[in-house]
Amino acid sequence: MSGQPIYDLFVIGGGINGCGIARDAAGRGYSVALAEMNDFASGTSSGATKLIHGGLRYLEHYEFRLVREALMEREVLWAMAPHVIWPLRFVLPFQKGGIRPAWLIRLGLFLYDHLGGRKLLPATRTLDLRRDPAGKPLKPIFSKAFEYSDGWVDDARMVVLNARDAEIRGATILSRSRVTSAKREDGVWAITTRKRDGTVSTHRARMLVNAAGPWVDQVLAGAFGRNNVHNVRLVQGSHIIVKKKFNDPRAYFFQNPDNRIIFAIPYERDFTLIGTTDRDYTEDPKDVRISPEEVNYLCGAASEYFQEPVVPDDIVWSYSAVRPLFDDGASKAQEATRDYVLKVEGREGEAPLLNVFGGKLTTYRRLAEHALEKIGETIGSKGTSWTAGSQLPGGDFGVNAYEATVEKLLTAYPFLERAHAERLIRCYGTDARAILGAARTLEDLGRYFGGTLYEAEVRWLIEREWAVTAEDVLWRRTKQGLFLTPEEAEGLDGYMGLMAAA
Repeated sequence: MSGQPIYDLFVIGGGINGCGIARDAAGRGYSVALAEMNDFASGTSSGATKLIHGGLRYLEHYEFRLVREALMEREVLWAMAPHVIWPLRFVLPFQKGGIRPAWLIRLGLFLYDHLGGRKLLPATRTLDLRRDPAGKPLKPIFSKAFEYSDGWVDDARMVVLNARDAEIRGATILSRSRVTSAKREDGVWAITTRKRDGTVSTHRARMLVNAAGPWVDQVLAGAFGRNNVHNVRLVQGSHIIVKKKFNDPRAYFFQNPDNRIIFAIPYERDFTLIGTTDRDYTEDPKDVRISPEEVNYLCGAASEYFQEPVVPDDIVWSYSAVRPLFDDGASKAQEATRDYVLKVEGREGEAPLLNVFGGKLTTYRRLAEHALEKIGETIGSKGTSWTAGSQLPGGDFGVNAYEATVEKLLTAYPFLERAHAERLIRCYGTDARAILGAARTLEDLGRYFGGTLYEAEVRWLIEREWAVTAEDVLWRRTKQGLFLTPEEAEGLDGYMGLMAAA
């Protein structure tokens, strides 16, 4: 191993926190490697409600620091990735005698508007649901609502864009590479990884970052050989996708009698996303699936508000993930802190380990900055904070220039349908041109797989974004799985298999 390079950092975990830390560190000049045992964002980071938000409900649990940090991040992240993040207005219907009194909601929304330095997002306002279009799909008992701002994010794309940018900045990115052991040897970490094909590799690093999300304790127990590890509380969150329940571009925030909340959000043009649930989870995170009880809960909760009930037969897709919340001893899953905790281990002279517990999509960039502070204190600083004014790949256009960017793409490639161009810009931003290349007709894009998915895009995902399977493409890199028939998906799967074998 004497001839091996010694990385400054070796990051375990290809979710949003691991990729965010790797990107930030690489941009500061650290030598970085990152290993993900599966596909990027294949766990918690693609199973979120897909919001860039302050967390209005966290105010009830007095998490003011977290809420303020998250509110401040909304516009920072929007400017960083205007292709995969955009503003969304939320309608919170109010009913007299409901769960929370109007004064409490107004107070919460006042804090929401003023706590985080909002500049571009519009302020809260009150709606008359008897006149506003937002009231049309709701039951007539809801005559008043509050409307406020937050943001939407394509979570899995944001993760892979962070991984791409880390690689562009010099990081070594190892997908589908499980860390099987990590030992301190001669003042550094000796890390062993195993790929799916059985290939075993060894790596050395001055510092190790455990950002394995729900698997953070499993990594400590497995790769490090520790006993009785318990740092995180696993909380299952499930979502259902149904055929579109309303035409309004705004989302809904519904309060439930059990004091929990769910969202109903416009999704991929033709659908509505409803979620999330909150319940403790004790099994292996890889086995998480939506339960019949959760299906009934989400359908029932949404049906309390919509005139047209939501029933299980409406569901076209569902997804479920496990949130790795730092175990603060809270009695209820929905009360456990969404804040993050960073802990450095290692005695004087030992190679240090940084464990990352908790966190949420909205605060991943700040988490990475805080992680780099600890890394700098431990192995020496390199560079300074830089990500706040940066762009993720393809995001080099103004926050209000999405439509103009779509128009430019349509001008350059007039054979595209508008919906196709809009999706390409939403997924890839200005990189859409690199995908389309010299194409002058749809036929030039190669084999057609269904929906708006062509071979040129699939090849880009294989060559630039580590896609290996049809699932990677259909449900993480794009959401074209909602539009392909089973036969079309099977055709893509066969193509991906041939490409992987080539």
